[in-house]
Amino acid sequence: MVTRTTADAKGDVVVLLIGMRINRFWAVHLWAPVMLAMLRMLRDLRGEPERGLLGRVLLTASPRTYYVVQYWESKEKLYAYATAPDAFHHKAWARLNRKERDGKLRGQVGIWHESYVVPEGSYEAIYGDMPAFGLAAAHGQIPLEKRGRYAKDRFAHRSQRATVDGKTG
Repeated sequence: MVTRTTADAKGDVVVLLIGMRINRFWAVHLWAPVMLAMLRMLRDLRGEPERGLLGRVLLTASPRTYYVVQYWESKEKLYAYATAPDAFHHKAWARLNRKERDGKLRGQVGIWHESYVVPEGSYEAIYGDMPAFGLAAAHGQIPLEKRGRYAKDRFAHRSQRATVDGKTG
């Protein structure tokens, strides 16, 4: 029998996709620091849960493209981390900007990010015989029946938190 679960997310879900593309493999001295900086930021965030990172999944799209799916407590906490002068992100971003201004990265390594705030009722998740992963790892995992057997039921789910905030749909 397959055990089916869903993510126990309540309210809006904040997702950041952030990554890099190696445009020139031989420019290791330029792309390796970008990759190492991302790993350091993730390590630092793991040690500072108050910053708001709930979970992350490291992925590769090809031998050239690496990215992280991040789940955040709120867009405010994501913005606060991105602009915090005491966070390693600030130092790494300043270094990257200097290299770009000096033309040292042009064509060697690409960087990108996409941010999403997904309102409750606009996401659903299902996991079959899976440990907590992705959204469920970030927000907790519950039996599927608690949110509904069908996707339409899970999309229609409204948490107590959303109802209290006046976000009933």
